[in-house]
Amino acid sequence: MSSTQDDPFADRFDISGVTPDGAAWLASAGTYPRSTLALWKERPDAPVVLPCGNAFDVVNAPAIFGRRMVDHLWDEGPGSGPVATYRGRMLLFATPGTAQRLPSLLGWEEWGARPGAHGRTGSVPPLLCHGTGDAVTVPALVGAAAAAPFDARWLVAPDTRRPWLPGAEILLWAAVRAARATVRISIFPPPDQGAKVYDVSRRR
Repeated sequence: MSSTQDDPFADRFDISGVTPDGAAWLASAGTYPRSTLALWKERPDAPVVLPCGNAFDVVNAPAIFGRRMVDHLWDEGPGSGPVATYRGRMLLFATPGTAQRLPSLLGWEEWGARPGAHGRTGSVPPLLCHGTGDAVTVPALVGAAAAAPFDARWLVAPDTRRPWLPGAEILLWAAVRAARATVRISIFPPPDQGAKVYDVSRRR
């Protein structure tokens, strides 16, 4: 699709939101998928809490650093899986098992650092990794555009029953790139920054 005068970002951003197939994938994470889908059918504007470790794990990063990770994934890497924001944090959905593996990889990257020096991950803030036994709040299927700044909303919405998800190695790469970035990012991003959703057709 090419850009048009009325929609200059048509070739870069997908604003369709969560599709029925995406909702089915999210619901599959829970013990009772039909109940979750029934709730969403009645209240598509309701966020729900879903367990991690089955359909997905989640890497939870500070908002600005997480946004830098997502930008690197799309600008220089394979793209991302679904991404949501919640209470000032960025939630990057990842392959099951990532929550267990990523902290080990981050620790390994520090192995060669001299005493008192920072390794490649020295500037990476603590990342919260949610896996088996954890749960996360999943944004509502609709209403993202009107969400308040700290409410749950989708940045990259799930759109298939089997969405591509990054693993621990890819997220480690994105975290290292984000930590190395020298571009100064304001703590007060433009009002429309949170509404930008990346074109999932680019995902590898």
